[in-house]
Amino acid sequence: MSEPSTIGIIGGTGWLGRSLALALLETGFVLPEALLLSNRSGTLDDPQGSLAGVGITADNQELVARSELVILSVRPQDLSSMALDVQGKLLVSLVAGASLADLQAHCASQRVIRAMPNAALDIRQSYTPWLASAQVEAPAKAYVQRLFETCGAADEVFSEAQLNYLTALSGTGPSYPALLARALFRDALARGLPEGVARRAVIGVVVQASQLIGERHGFEALLQRLSEYRGVSAAAIEAMAEAGFEASVGAGLDRAMEVAQSRLFEPVVAPQKPR
Repeated sequence: MSEPSTIGIIGGTGWLGRSLALALLETGFVLPEALLLSNRSGTLDDPQGSLAGVGITADNQELVARSELVILSVRPQDLSSMALDVQGKLLVSLVAGASLADLQAHCASQRVIRAMPNAALDIRQSYTPWLASAQVEAPAKAYVQRLFETCGAADEVFSEAQLNYLTALSGTGPSYPALLARALFRDALARGLPEGVARRAVIGVVVQASQLIGERHGFEALLQRLSEYRGVSAAAIEAMAEAGFEASVGAGLDRAMEVAQSRLFEPVVAPQKPR
């Protein structure tokens, strides 16, 4: 397969679709004239001119006809009512809960990739796992890997179960750190700290200090080092562990995965005729 010369994003003015479009343009991965977006109105609200030269349409099938690579970025609840014929094109779906088999049947394309970026795509820091159907060729996989690297890091995974779990883990984006930040913030307020001080302290922990975790400091090594001092950090780590911190996180992941692996296209059971 040669590299696609045109890319179309269905739902390209939504949060994920627009963020991906901007990443592709800002990195030079695609030229504006080779990028086409669709939405319900067929109009583009772009006061800053970030999407200048990009095509816009309200007709999804027109977008498919004009694009060699089609990216599907719509809400899960909108997909089942959307008629699409992507036959012969490479389809990349960002829709949670739609399996490869469902997408192949619903969109009439065998060459399908499921991907799950997160909200950090907005700042080009998303982690995006992706899964390809057996019909997707190696050059197409390499191209999609480079595409998602324009907005962060990406990995190919090799089963629906792996992608569904990662949808719950990384696809939730800032949900988990935001939940931790809120808990810390509320505790600080309850202990009488001024709101501004509490907010800055929490940001200092959740956003700034957490940047220590990376290639220089793995999270396991960092926790071990902090615990070895047997001071304030060690006391906090031990108390949160004893209170069931990891069990709470596991419960959240379990619930998120239940939603991630739910089927959007459950077969409709016909009502039984009365005898």
